[in-house]
Amino acid sequence: MVNNMEHPSSDALLSVVAEWLDETELPDLVPREATLPEVEKLRRVLAIVGPRRAGKTFLMYQLIAGLERDGYAGRRDILFVDFEDYRLTGFDSGDVDALLAAFQRLAGKPPRFLFFDEIQRLPNWSRVLRTLHNQGRYTIVVSGSNSKLLHPEIATELRGRYEDLLLFPFSFGEYLRLRNIEFTPATRFTTARGRLVAAFEEYLHSGGFPEVVLAPTPAERRKLLQNYFRTIFYRDVVERYNIRARSLLEGLMGELLESHASLFSIGRFEKSLKANGLPGSKRTISNYLQYLQEAFFLIANEKFSHSPRKRLMNPKKVYLVDTGFAALGRSFSENRGRILENLVAVELHRRGEKVSYFKGRHECDFVVSRDRRPVEAIQVCWELNPRNQKRELTGLAEAVRTLGVERLSLLTFNQRNSIEIDNKSVTVLPVWEWLLHPERGPGTADYLET
Repeated sequence: MVNNMEHPSSDALLSVVAEWLDETELPDLVPREATLPEVEKLRRVLAIVGPRRAGKTFLMYQLIAGLERDGYAGRRDILFVDFEDYRLTGFDSGDVDALLAAFQRLAGKPPRFLFFDEIQRLPNWSRVLRTLHNQGRYTIVVSGSNSKLLHPEIATELRGRYEDLLLFPFSFGEYLRLRNIEFTPATRFTTARGRLVAAFEEYLHSGGFPEVVLAPTPAERRKLLQNYFRTIFYRDVVERYNIRARSLLEGLMGELLESHASLFSIGRFEKSLKANGLPGSKRTISNYLQYLQEAFFLIANEKFSHSPRKRLMNPKKVYLVDTGFAALGRSFSENRGRILENLVAVELHRRGEKVSYFKGRHECDFVVSRDRRPVEAIQVCWELNPRNQKRELTGLAEAVRTLGVERLSLLTFNQRNSIEIDNKSVTVLPVWEWLLHPERGPGTADYLET
């Protein structure tokens, strides 16, 4: 990205640093479930990567608070910079030395810890990090709202100096802690189960973005989600990729709000555009889908196949990065089964699983692979009943026969049971309970025994 703007003045840099050193108070924090490194022992650059407004800044504050609490650093050992600060308009890689000089002037010594928020806004950021890391003076933590920070080529460019941590909006466990709702193995047998299920339904509706969770009314939650949607559209996609066909992008994002947790056919979408007299080639649509994945608006699962070509050629199954966005589309009652499936997709990605969907004569929502071998099959529906049981189980059964999967789960809103298919046990479990037991693989016996 070429930046033709004027560079920030030295007074602007001093203002940014002074505000951090003397005026910024760390907010009250909800500790995240992510396994965090010991910052004081970091030898590589740590990148916290995830959707905009998911809590990356607050996680950096959590790390800073830990350094200060445990005596590893004081405020004048730490430089925190938000590269979306309007005072840094025009800041580029050549201004980093001036920023560090401003800190030394005010703190009386150079920083030992660098926390750079929204690093993708800094031109040539990977080169800057490599240079700073090579100097051996700093422990460096950065955050970013673009998934390119996760790509292997970035780690290659930084030559082993880099590790990443993927952060999504609040998990259901984090949501319950914020709401002061406790869950134990005994909860499902007590009246407290009703409160927990009600909280889960609210979590499905509003999603896990921290500000949205804390908003007091549905109208305010919806307004925040609309603002996030517009920010992703304009700042993270239109501006970043210099999009000209804005109406096409807007139409595509609107379609994804309506058709999440479904197979998305680029060819079918192109035909619908032509039928309505709108321009848009398959290549452009494909590019825009990739941009929306990079901006953490969209998760796309490929069809399971051992062939890379077949994975590439088949339609992807698309999910919103947070179920709250679904509220901007059709009503919850029309959509609740797909919203439930969307939530499971997000959680599987949060857990770092390699996920695809299975499609033969029938479909299975999720296949989890480890070491390139499929090990789990998961089907999701709102409620298992006599009308849909054959369809849901047939997809699982075909995945078992075709892929040799051993662990089978059928996740619902609030049912718990065990069913046999093809001499294999299928664990039927509420999604809310599955979410609260990330250490247990789906289909294991202790789901039913605890």
